[in-house]
Parts: sequence; C-alpha cells; structure tokens
Amino acid sequence: MIKLKKRITSGYITESFTDRAHLSKSVQKSLVKRVKKHSGRDCTGKLSVRHRGGGAKKKYRIISTLDQFPGVEAKVLEFHYDPNRTAHLALIGLIDGRKRYIIAPDGLKVGDVIQSDPKRNLRIGDRSQLKNIIVGTQIHDIEVYPKSPSRFARSAGSYATVLAHDNNYALLKLPSGELRKVHENCYASIGQVSNVEQKNIQLGKAGRVRHLGIRPTVRGKAMHPAAHPHGGGEGVNPIGLKYPKTPWGKVAIGKKTRRNKKTDKFIVRRRVKKR
Repeated sequence: MIKLKKRITSGYITESFTDRAHLSKSVQKSLVKRVKKHSGRDCTGKLSVRHRGGGAKKKYRIISTLDQFPGVEAKVLEFHYDPNRTAHLALIGLIDGRKRYIIAPDGLKVGDVIQSDPKRNLRIGDRSQLKNIIVGTQIHDIEVYPKSPSRFARSAGSYATVLAHDNNYALLKLPSGELRKVHENCYASIGQVSNVEQKNIQLGKAGRVRHLGIRPTVRGKAMHPAAHPHGGGEGVNPIGLKYPKTPWGKVAIGKKTRRNKKTDKFIVRRRVKKR
C-alpha cells in the first residue's frame, strides 16, 4: 500500500512511501554483517564509478534459500526491511532452531510453513526444481545453472512465468520480457516477490535520492571541453559530434555491451525494448 505525507512542503506534495506497518523493527543480529563503503572509488582511492557516494549507513543481511535445507520444514516468524534491496525479507525458523533470511514472496504470512522439494502440492514460498513446477506458475529467485547462486526475478514485485518444458529445459518468460531456457534441475521459489507497490513510489525530493547513495548527475554539455567531449561552446549549441560520447570518448548510445556470448544459445527471444 502507498502512503502519502501531509502536504506541508513542496517536497511532500509528490513524496510517497510503502506501508511498512507489517514489518518488524528488530534485526536478527546473527544474520547481519558490516560492509565497507567504497563510494565509487577503486583501491587507489580514485573515482571509478561516477554519481555514487554518501547515503545512509546500512548493514548487509545474509540471505539463504530453502534448497540449502532439503526436506526441512521452516516456519515464517517475521518480516523485515532490508535497506540493500527493494524486496522485503522473511525471517524463517528451522526445526533445529536455526534462523535464516529469505526473500519474501507476496502473499506469505506469519505462521506459514514452507519447504524445499515438498511431497505435497507446491504453495507460495516453497522452493523446488523447475521440472516439478507446472506450466503457468509464477516463480522468483531462480538459479541460472544448477547449484549456482540465484540471479533472476529477485527485486520487488518481479516474477518469471514457466511457459513450457522440453528436453531437460524449462522455457521461462523473465520480467524483462526475455524468453530464456533454463535447465530443469535449477531451483526456483513459488510466487511473486513482495513489496509489489515499490514501482509506484515517488521520491519527491533530492534528499531522498542522496540517502540512497546517489550523487547528482551533470550533463556533459554543461562541462568545459577538458572534462567531457560534449563540453564547451557559447550558450545553447549542439555537441558538435556525429553521435554522443562518454566522458572517455567512446560511443555512448547503441554500443552493444553484452559479453557473455556462451549463453546466447539459451535466449529464445530478446528482451522487450523500453520506449
């Protein structure tokens, strides 16, 4: 649910938040660790990634998946906020007393019992191999290769859909619109990722962007010639080039950046271009 503030200032007029009333304010300390900030700098202290720096202090939450505990039932204890990602986390308790964080799917409730490779019918929050998931099911937190870290459909509100099974591969429609073949032995979780309303949030003011660790972006045209290929000139004038360039003189638009050609054979249809 989206919440609005009382319109006292101009920033509050468009500012909106997600409702976190159902989230616990506590943190499982055994599943939290400190991560040093780099602010876009490399090992020599020089700027390697522009427009990053500052932001609120935050600690990293260690996230697990149910396939690490095959056949073990887990009970949902609480839901927690994670400052490092848009999705919410579910704190689960295993039978032996251990506690773990998982990415919470939408519709999961406190007290629900979830499991990896259950012998019963799959429910929201369960985790299983793709070969056991029927066509048309919404899934998230998907492995790229068997026993590899999960990569697909992990952000708030995202999900992939199982379209078909053929020759030990499952055909998935990813959130980007890409159709991709994934091996049927890969694990995936059932359901859509929580915090579905995240995409409708409006930050409203520059301060909230700075809290996220994002610094201002300056147009190359507004810089001097030594700082950017687009810089220089008197008043409002064109960049004087056939095509836009990066600050380092390389092609800025239309240049292909994909390097992993080995996995091209698994892509049935490319992602849908944004308009």
